[in-house]
Amino acid sequence: MKFIHRLGYYLFGFSIGLIFLFFFLSKKEASCDYSPNARVKKNIRIKPKVYSEAVLLKIQENNLDTSMVTVLLKKGKVDFSESNTNLDVCNIYTITGTIESQNLKLKVENCPEEAIILSLSEID
Repeated sequence: MKFIHRLGYYLFGFSIGLIFLFFFLSKKEASCDYSPNARVKKNIRIKPKVYSEAVLLKIQENNLDTSMVTVLLKKGKVDFSESNTNLDVCNIYTITGTIESQNLKLKVENCPEEAIILSLSEID
């Protein structure tokens, strides 16, 4: 059998396999959160969030919404150099990102049962 025929059979089978995977896996909400950055953000996102009074005031002053904090938790980056991950129970993480052309920094205390949003500030 010629190489071109073998390649054709291979590509035909491969494309059928991709179609099956597309239909079977399209309904599942699978994610690939393997990096430390992605694991920390996902861990914070799945917990109930408690906002401090300072954060709620800052959100009102900047005409933001609490959903913007969720966007920052999804699209932001964890700054491990400013984070304190050596605590016994609740680690404190710093997450930075841009929302509506504002550079924001978010400090989150990640406890086993909840995520406490400690502060929200603008970065110059």
